[in-house]
Amino acid sequence: MTGAEAVEKIVGALETVAGLRPATSIAPETTWLPVDWAGQAVDLSADVVQIRLIATRLPIPPLLEQAAAAVRPVLAGTEWEGARLRLVVTDLDGAAFGRPTSQ
Repeated sequence: MTGAEAVEKIVGALETVAGLRPATSIAPETTWLPVDWAGQAVDLSADVVQIRLIATRLPIPPLLEQAAAAVRPVLAGTEWEGARLRLVVTDLDGAAFGRPTSQ
């Protein structure tokens, strides 16, 4: 599996975790550029697979456990199988706090 294929599969696995999304500098729907914005949140190296995330729900620790459980099988059998998985929450979306009630 190539690095690009691994990144695509990692992003796909993360889509199954409600409450987390890849951290991107630009929302994919706001640009016409044909760039894999979500894939830019993933860095692959022999030692570490790092994924930058935005949390849209709380609490964060169970979300990170779900993300790790979703990503590890993707790495199985690849050159990154033995790499440490580092999940970094770079931002907390306001949606995590819920909507204020109107009075």
